[in-house]
Amino acid sequence: MTLPTTMRFIAAREAGPPEVLAISEGPVPALKADEVLIEVSYAGVNRPDCLQRAGAYPPPADASPIIGLEVAGTIDACGDNVRAWKIGDHVCALTPGGGYAEYCTTPADFCLPIPKPLTELEAASVPENYFTVWNNVFDRGKLKAGETALLHGGSSGIGLSAIQLAKRFGATVITTVGSADKAAFCLTLGADHAINYREQDFVEEVARITAKRGVDFVLDMVGGDYIPKNVRCLAADGRLSMIGFMQGGRAEVDWRHIMVKRLTVTGSTLRASPNARKAEIARSLRDKVWPLFERREIKPVIYRVFPLTEAAAAHALMESSQHIGKIMLAVRP
Repeated sequence: MTLPTTMRFIAAREAGPPEVLAISEGPVPALKADEVLIEVSYAGVNRPDCLQRAGAYPPPADASPIIGLEVAGTIDACGDNVRAWKIGDHVCALTPGGGYAEYCTTPADFCLPIPKPLTELEAASVPENYFTVWNNVFDRGKLKAGETALLHGGSSGIGLSAIQLAKRFGATVITTVGSADKAAFCLTLGADHAINYREQDFVEEVARITAKRGVDFVLDMVGGDYIPKNVRCLAADGRLSMIGFMQGGRAEVDWRHIMVKRLTVTGSTLRASPNARKAEIARSLRDKVWPLFERREIKPVIYRVFPLTEAAAAHALMESSQHIGKIMLAVRP
């Protein structure tokens, strides 16, 4: 097939607010030997996208400067070393960048088949969140059946993914949210307890719920003064996994609690992880999570879909934190 040489994409004219995003035109990305070229149907909008737009999260040197970390669409070309995929395959994929575009390249190992019950739109909402949750909750955080997890940001894409997976793998789930409607929604997806942090002290609530024992695992993307509070919430031998710092990365922590309770503090940035690690996560998702989608035991939650040309409005909504679930871009009309 003959591929076009140019494509539409979203460019950030400069670092700044959502309004710096605008539609542009440029060359279709060149394909490396271990990559596939995807004709993008939908792209997910994520917090790291907003940080990149604002100039606070530059892409790796070898990644596309175009914003966008997850897509779904059709493979239109394969690199010379690609054997697992062929032209015409429908996939969803984690990307190193470049998702807000009509065409995007990504390593073939970052691609996954679209689970049978899901649409392309739903599938495009999955990779960034589920790669992140699997890596930080189950691999690094070692959450297992019978344990209790505290998952912050329960109504976010990350939070809703973590709630569903933690529950399906046998954990008791406590989550924090910022409103009553968000709390109610999280309960419908499997959370055992939803704490409205605007009205309740989550440290006190965790102590009450667990009869002062504490939780075995905490997933946090807030940082700031949540960090010492997370340490207080953890039970003996508990684990804290940090995946973001919306309120900053500095906090005063009494490290004696970490020593006395034998705590583990970890975290990761998915984009900067080695490609081999991300390929390993993709294999784990296909083996252990994809069957849950196919049996409809878990589901994507889409809040709103914007056309590609309205990426600025999508970013504004993301930064308002008014949404429940995923914000998406429809790349193809």
